[in-house]
Amino acid sequence: MNPTVADLLARSNRLGADPKNTNYAGGNTSAKGTETDPVTGEGVDLMWVKGSGGDLGTLTEPGLCVLRLDRLRAMTAVYPGLEREDEMVAAFDYALHGKGGAAPSIDTAMHGLVDAAHVDHLHPDAGIAIATAADGEELTATIFGEKVVWVPWRRPGFQLGLDIAAIKEANPAAIGCILGGHGITAWGETSGEAEENSLWIIRTAEAHIAEHGRPDPFGAVVPGFEALEPAERGAKAAALAPTIRGLASRDLRQVGHFTDTDAVLEFMAREKLADLAALGTSCPDHFLRTKVKPLVLDLPANAPVDEAIARLKELHEAYRADYAAYYDAHADADSPAMRGADPAIVLVPGVGMFSFGRNKQTARVAGEFYLNAINVMRGAEALSTYAPISDSEKFRIEYWALEEAKLARMPAPKSHATRVAFVTGAASGIGRAIAERLAAEGACVIVADLDEAKAVAVAAEIGSSDVAIGVGVDVADAGAIAESLRTAVLAFGGVDLVVNNAGLSLSRPLLETTEADWDRQHDVMAKGSFLVSKAAAAVLIEQDLGGDIVYISSKNSVFAGPNNIAYSAAKADQAHQVRLLAVELGAFGIKVNGVNPDGVVQGSGIFASGWGANRAATYGIEEKDLGAFYAQRTILKREVLPEHIAGAVHAITGPDMTHTTGLHIPVDAGVAAAFLR
Repeated sequence: MNPTVADLLARSNRLGADPKNTNYAGGNTSAKGTETDPVTGEGVDLMWVKGSGGDLGTLTEPGLCVLRLDRLRAMTAVYPGLEREDEMVAAFDYALHGKGGAAPSIDTAMHGLVDAAHVDHLHPDAGIAIATAADGEELTATIFGEKVVWVPWRRPGFQLGLDIAAIKEANPAAIGCILGGHGITAWGETSGEAEENSLWIIRTAEAHIAEHGRPDPFGAVVPGFEALEPAERGAKAAALAPTIRGLASRDLRQVGHFTDTDAVLEFMAREKLADLAALGTSCPDHFLRTKVKPLVLDLPANAPVDEAIARLKELHEAYRADYAAYYDAHADADSPAMRGADPAIVLVPGVGMFSFGRNKQTARVAGEFYLNAINVMRGAEALSTYAPISDSEKFRIEYWALEEAKLARMPAPKSHATRVAFVTGAASGIGRAIAERLAAEGACVIVADLDEAKAVAVAAEIGSSDVAIGVGVDVADAGAIAESLRTAVLAFGGVDLVVNNAGLSLSRPLLETTEADWDRQHDVMAKGSFLVSKAAAAVLIEQDLGGDIVYISSKNSVFAGPNNIAYSAAKADQAHQVRLLAVELGAFGIKVNGVNPDGVVQGSGIFASGWGANRAATYGIEEKDLGAFYAQRTILKREVLPEHIAGAVHAITGPDMTHTTGLHIPVDAGVAAAFLR
């Protein structure tokens, strides 16, 4: 690796690792150096800069855009002016070196035109606090002297790059600048010098705010709006989460995230909450993630849940009308269509912050960005008055054609993107295969199992906590189910897809089947799936987003086999629950379907726990031959594997079967005696 590139990546990762320096995927860094042109064999001056959409903390070489410096700087001769500066982004493609690496970002001109070997553009909370203060220009001079220069707000682009280049040339003592309403830019002749200058600006701003700022920048505590105790806070958050997710998903289904950090709770308890929240965020990266402002519940923390829900619904309608008015006031004939009028951030005093996005990571990051915004407002109000950029400028960023182009470059969502799946008995066998398949198709998954340790381990193997979490649950215990669903809605905002898969079996003839055998199997499968469906349906109905409930029943629910009366009767109970709930829940847009497997031996917890040995003995074969035996008795002569059941669940809950409910899908390779009539 080119040493210049190695230094740039190391610097970027260090700066991006600390949220005080910049937010996730926010800011960019660059380095200029020389490399041999593979065509001419001669040295060529290049610039490496973080590409569009990348994250400094995790930046690697493929995430860099590589451009020829001479061609980039030659663009100043053809720059058509501020009104047409967006055209320059397409021109960057003609300055790429080789394949160019990542797509160039809008900040590319800033890095290329500034006469410094290394440039950092960051979004530190303390720096943006100065940038959004009403007297930010005066504060910049007071805090930094000649070392940092104030740059009035200008939308990122070619002209801003020209402005900063001119400022650096006119201020030889300067090491960087404060970009009004936006962030900071710093430079240096070495990578270490640029990093040192960036950190000096950030730390100097932090120190000045700490030393000179007012102790109560958000005003006095409002009685009744203080944080609830943790247990009460969590319970109320879980009770409100399905409603809030449904409101945030009116236009497009969203995944949720919940945050109740001290900084968020303290902001919501203060008298300036409503006024500051209404002003919205300022840094472009902030409001692109959080929308221009949040929805704020205006009730005290101890307001009853039903009262809070009713008020949230009223406020949501007002929010949508306000956002539509914002769009109408600033859109023109060339503006992209409105992307949706629902909030991305919902603040509930005393409880916490709910944030939303197209996946869990985006939802979580939106919350992190609003926490950044709170920190910015605190710093600005501590020293001065928070004064973000105007709504018209926010609109120019939010509905920028270049931002629309960035969204268009994103890959198409997978079939189960934005959906949250709760799968019981998911630590092994069929349940695990279902959890893995749904996660692979874009769903967030709750791996629920009696064995909590195994559930947590399987979830970790599926992916990070942005993709899957593991919970322990006894499906025969209504309290345990309620607790596991509370965990699910706090983790992902709600639940969309429930798979009743938990099961067990004892293979015994009638006269050897005890009352305890009967009760145990019915508790887990008949009663357990009823309890899970009942608790989950309450969440699904409150969300008002439709949904799916799937029962993993069995061929035995319709086939009369020997020596398994308790198991087969419980499965028949499940099969009829599908029909009953399909009728009852259809009014809420909730589909209920079943999958009837047979002979799933590989990876099966049921077969491994003794059922396999018993069934093999029943059929007079060796246990190791059971899978092959089941395959040979089928019409297709194929062994059924857990992934085949997972495929059926994926299909029945996917976008191609939106009008099917009350169906049982046999996945048994063809057992004529189990054909549904």
